[in-house]
Parts: sequence; C-alpha cells; structure tokens
Amino acid sequence: MNQITVYTTNTCPYCVMMKNFLKENGLPFKEVNVQQDPIAANRLVKTTGQMGVPQTEINGQWVLGFDPEKVMQLVK
Repeated sequence: MNQITVYTTNTCPYCVMMKNFLKENGLPFKEVNVQQDPIAANRLVKTTGQMGVPQTEINGQWVLGFDPEKVMQLVK
C-alpha cells in the first residue's frame, strides 16, 4: 500500500488538481493543510527546502507541484 501525503493550502489550484488526480486514480492519501497547521508548514520547509505547494510525499519520495507522471512513477 502506498503512503501518500499531500501538503496543501486553501487557495492553491494545483493542490486541487493533485487531489483530484489521486482520487481519479484510486490512490488514497492524507491531506495536510499547511495554511491551517503552521507546525506542519515549518516541518515541510525544513524537510524539503521548498515553500510552494502542493508538495506530495509518496513512499518517502517528494513530488513538487502538480506532476502526474512523477506520481505514477513513484506509486507501487
């Protein structure tokens, strides 16, 4: 089973696109809204060095932005 976490904000259209892509492909995921969770936001920046969203962690690997090809490469 894949471990997928999508880090989002309330106003990010690419976050919506990523979540819809995962749903359409039957890939369950956890969502962390970094706009509502500043601790998660700080942890994300420390981990990836990136401030943009969406950032998606798939089985320990990171996808920055909306990149369906990379997502499909990383899922089992």
